[in-house]
Amino acid sequence: MSTRLQIGELEVEVIRKDIKNVHLSVLPPVGKVRLSAPEHVKIDTLRVYVVSRLQWIRKQQEKLKGQDRETPRDYVERESHYLWGKRYLLTIDEKDEPPKVELTHRQMILQVRPGATQAKREEVLASWYRDRLREAVPPLIARWEPMLGVKVKRFFIQHMKTKWGGCSPERGTVRLNSELAKKPPECLEYLVVHEMVHLLEPTHNDRFLGLMDRFMPNWRSRRATLNSLPVRHETWGY
Repeated sequence: MSTRLQIGELEVEVIRKDIKNVHLSVLPPVGKVRLSAPEHVKIDTLRVYVVSRLQWIRKQQEKLKGQDRETPRDYVERESHYLWGKRYLLTIDEKDEPPKVELTHRQMILQVRPGATQAKREEVLASWYRDRLREAVPPLIARWEPMLGVKVKRFFIQHMKTKWGGCSPERGTVRLNSELAKKPPECLEYLVVHEMVHLLEPTHNDRFLGLMDRFMPNWRSRRATLNSLPVRHETWGY
């Protein structure tokens, strides 16, 4: 169930869920505020909580306003595309063979069948990006599980429009945005660790921050790197 909470000029979307803790999010691209809350928490309690976080909310909204956006991608010759933070120039290779993607030192070669539409080119490349993450994530999880003392039962790669990742502590699952394949490897590792720490502490409270400081002392630097990079150009929905 979704309701609206108005605090001055700030509108907050309140979503009631079967969860234990309150989760506050400031969503791209324009800084929409969403509050996920347990069903039993009174609206006045939520209002007080949001007021206590107004300074943080404004700070996050300012960051989003200043974040660069990628130019729209047309999937044509010599267009810039990225893998693990490295720039490649796209080359379209039309062959009557199954689609695939190959890399050279500076080129990303997208092989598609003759006459493939822009949508088909995008689909092939998106699938290839997901596969790169499916290769990169398991070694990271295996490395960090014994250090954190947690077990990830499953992980999912998804196209997310409003956040980089998520997790379900109850199910022991982690979700990662497929766009992470385009960012530097240290950003992916930061997100993996971030979501795995949520298996120990679901909220972004002092305990969560302390755990991040303990296990990944430079996590703030990695987060800053990720947040400084251009985000996907698209019509964002909520």
